[in-house]
Amino acid sequence: MFSKACEYGIRAAVYIALQSLDGRRVSVNEIAEEIDSPLAFTAKILQQLSKSKVIHSVKGPTGGFEIERTDMDHVKLSKIVHAIDGDEIFVGCGLGLKECNAQKPCPLHDKFVDIRNNLKNMLEQTSLYELATGLEVGLTYLRR
Repeated sequence: MFSKACEYGIRAAVYIALQSLDGRRVSVNEIAEEIDSPLAFTAKILQQLSKSKVIHSVKGPTGGFEIERTDMDHVKLSKIVHAIDGDEIFVGCGLGLKECNAQKPCPLHDKFVDIRNNLKNMLEQTSLYELATGLEVGLTYLRR
C-alpha cells in the first residue's frame, strides 16, 4: 500500500520521536540500523522529512535528528505519507489506472473509495506521539 520509502519514513519518524522523548538526538547511521534500512536511502528519506518539517535536523558535533515533544501531537501519519509519497494514495485508482473516477470507474472504484477514505481518516487521526508512546510501553514494534 505504501512505497518502501514511505514505510521507512514512518518507521524513522517514530524512532526519532521515541528517542526525542528521552531527550536524545539520533544520527542517520543509528536510524538506518534501527529501522533496518539502507543508509543512503535513509538519508534521502530524512532529508524529505526535514524539508517537510516533520523532523528537525541539527548540524554539528552534537547534532542529529529530533522532534520537539509539542510537535509530536501535531505530526500525523498523513503528513509523513504526503511528504514522501504525495497524495496519490488518497486520490489514486486501486488498480493504478489513470482514467478512473466516478464518471469512468474501474471495477474496484466504489469499493476502493471506502477503503481509501478509511485509510485517510486513520492517517489523519494517528499522531507520532501516539505511536512513539505505544513503543515506549511495548505495545507495538518497530522492526520486522
